[in-house]
Amino acid sequence: MTDGEVRRPAAGLVQLGGAAAAVLEAVRSAGGRPYLVGGCVRDAVLFPGRRPADVDVEVFGLELDRVAAALAPVGRVDAVGRSFGVLKVRRDGEDLDVSVPQALVDGARVADPAMSLDDAVRRRDYTVNALVFDPSTEEVVDLVGGLADLRDGVLRHTGPAFSDDPLRVLRGVQFAARFGFRLAPETAELCRSLAPAYADLPRERVWGEWRKLAEKGRFLSAALAALRESGWLASVPQLARLDGVLQDPRWHPEGDALVHSGLAGDAAAALADEAGLTGDDRAVVVLGALLHDLGKARYTQHRADGRITSHGHAEGGVAPVEELLASIGAPSALVARITPIVREHMTAITTGGRPSSAAVRRLARRLEPASIAEWSLVCGADHAGRGTGSGPNPTTSWLEVAGSAGVDERAGGLLLRGSDLIALGIRPGPHFAPVMRAALTAQDDGEFIDRDGAVAWLARAEADGRLGRLLAEGRRP
Repeated sequence: MTDGEVRRPAAGLVQLGGAAAAVLEAVRSAGGRPYLVGGCVRDAVLFPGRRPADVDVEVFGLELDRVAAALAPVGRVDAVGRSFGVLKVRRDGEDLDVSVPQALVDGARVADPAMSLDDAVRRRDYTVNALVFDPSTEEVVDLVGGLADLRDGVLRHTGPAFSDDPLRVLRGVQFAARFGFRLAPETAELCRSLAPAYADLPRERVWGEWRKLAEKGRFLSAALAALRESGWLASVPQLARLDGVLQDPRWHPEGDALVHSGLAGDAAAALADEAGLTGDDRAVVVLGALLHDLGKARYTQHRADGRITSHGHAEGGVAPVEELLASIGAPSALVARITPIVREHMTAITTGGRPSSAAVRRLARRLEPASIAEWSLVCGADHAGRGTGSGPNPTTSWLEVAGSAGVDERAGGLLLRGSDLIALGIRPGPHFAPVMRAALTAQDDGEFIDRDGAVAWLARAEADGRLGRLLAEGRRP
């Protein structure tokens, strides 16, 4: 044992599949020393008995080529990460990352199989991710105090190598979101010194951390705290502007708009998990709730009578949401689903009462490509994220009507077709547009619900002269 090393007996701690066991045996047979590292060890300590989704193996004492040769009989070996000392192994539906230690030489990462375990551990990001499981002795090896930090919920950098990759700050933010951890004061100070490096980070790497935050995070308020403490809240200025934006305590006793955003994100994560959402579907709801009030930075007003209002902030929040999501590299398809939810998040409140089927269909149309179900979850999170002022979801009746109207997911396409007008002897052209708009309004108002009804509506429009007037409107210069 080295100075400061802690070995904790942990027989059976990490539940391994057949592929992982085969990898470990193949490496040992070739003369290497394999250890389980990173998240699979952290999560095994946090959640005993849960089989890890991802298993990372680090091999000491063997060159990468010898590791690859030893693993060839085990399964398919992908050398996509070879330049970084990483191999991907697939067997029986299991995927594992197998690596050798890496050193930083002249700014580039190079494989260094002769590196000691102690040095390798101190090149990792946070102490909670620097725990090692020795499968030969079935012990957790802790060289940097990771077990204590895991117990206390603290994110502490392992050493000076943390600064080699400034993206590690955002990794800490997403770990805060996933586990509710907080930054150690000295780590927060180091993160603040790295803030200028954010501008040089590739957007795809930035999005990788935000994606994990949205897909796996449960403590969004902890993520915001980590962003603020690290000084990296400024990397998303649209969100930073909410810090200190006061809200009317009658509706928002929980605090300012940034506090509310974090609590709404917490609530959205819980609601999304309850609904069984994963991947992009979960990200839409979580990010939609986290960002739904960005418009308050510009639209909040303090009235002479002491009231605080933010009329127009829903519509006004669309542009900053688009800007923020673009800046962190979010896919355009995801942005397209989040922005209409933000724009419409006040609809149920401003409309009041039980909506008509027509109102629900029109809302579903405005929300596309998002769904009413996703919108409802974000609205519910908004109202659940108000501390002592939290209340029930105001969209319940909208969901009920949507279900009975058959638009609980999407409004559906226009039932009338251009071929229906051509069948009347009308030549196609831009003059069709007013007819189609009128037909869509009629469809959403419930005047017809199927193809036969659409054709009958067109026949009535022709008979009463509306069709002619609409076509004339479309022909005007």
